[in-house]
Order: sequence, then structure tokens, then C-alpha cells
Amino acid sequence: MGDLESDFNLKVVLVSFKQCLNEKEEVLLDHYLAGWRGLVRFLNSLGAIFSFISKDVTTKLQIMERLCSGPQQEHYSSLQSMVAYEVGNRLVDLERRSQHPDSGCRTVLRLHRALRWLQLFLEGLRTSPEDARTAVLCTDSYNASLAAYHPWIIRRAVTVAFCTLPTRKVFLEAMNVGSPEQAVEMLGEALPFIERVYNVSQKLYTEHSLLNLP
Repeated sequence: MGDLESDFNLKVVLVSFKQCLNEKEEVLLDHYLAGWRGLVRFLNSLGAIFSFISKDVTTKLQIMERLCSGPQQEHYSSLQSMVAYEVGNRLVDLERRSQHPDSGCRTVLRLHRALRWLQLFLEGLRTSPEDARTAVLCTDSYNASLAAYHPWIIRRAVTVAFCTLPTRKVFLEAMNVGSPEQAVEMLGEALPFIERVYNVSQKLYTEHSLLNLP
């Protein structure tokens, strides 16, 4: 990794998701977005291979940052308050994108799906043997998460691109937490934080029938 990434540490990023949940198990959006900004740095440090995800995530983060600092910012302190505000005021396009193409609910849903992919991939890196093929791990994670929402041509291009991924050892070293063994240990400690945030978000979206927003 280059000098610009030399102070990067994936553990700090993953543990930041622990701060996402308050005592009422509300997902605090400022910590959620900060965690995602760190994950984008991690993806970018691995080269252009993940740009199809990191560029889209960056666009979504910019939308959310505008909402969180805009005139209605008091409604965007947590995922729960945002959903209540947007759904209650009919600010979400439920059938097709029209009047509210970039609602907070739709935007976070896209981040939510991408978080599931990354969680599954990192868990695969953690539990796999040393000689595991990262292309297989990443493809399996993609097929279990994001693939369902992409057209065939994108799915095909993505899975072909995954064939050029670096080795498992390179991924673990890119986390900047020490040896591959230390990286595996760190993932075991930190990934449950992401999983908890994902599960709370999934439950909220399910309760409000928001999992299939166009």
C-alpha cells in the first residue's frame, strides 16, 4: 500500500461499527457513515478491482452526508429516526424511482446490501485455509448478497474481475494489524460488530417493508 494508506488500520474501522449502536440499539448515522468511509479506504488500497463498489458507495455516502447536514438534519441522527421521518412524510419511492429518487431509505439500503457482501467476504477470509482462493471467496460472498440486485452483464463482469484478486495473505496484510494470524484474530473480534449493525438494520427495513426499494 502507498504512503497515503500507511496510517490505515482495518480494526479501527471495524470497531467503529461498535459505536454505531446506542443503548436503545439505534443505528447512529454519523458513526455508520464514518465506518463506511474507512471501508472505502480499505477497498481502494487493494487497487482498482473493487472500484465498481467503492465508487457507488462513495456516491451514496455523499448523498447521506448532504441529508445529515441539511435543513432536516434532526431527522437523520439515526437510521430509525430517518425511516420514521421519510416513511411518515411519504418521502420514499416505494414502487418506482420518481419524486424521491435519492431518499435516505433507498440510499442506506444500497449501503446495507454492500455491507452484507463485505461482511461475508471478510468472514470468508477469516475462516478459510491459507491456500484458499480469494476469487472463490469473493464470488461466493457476492452471489449471496449483491448479485441478486445486479443485471446479468454486471454480474458476469464482476465475477471475471474477481479472478484477478490478490492472495489471501495480501488481503490480510493490507489490514495493517500485523501478521496474517493477527489479522484473522482481529476479524474474529471485530466482525460481530458489523453483523450486529447489519441485523438491526435488516430488522428495521423488514418491519417497514423497505427491503426492495427501487
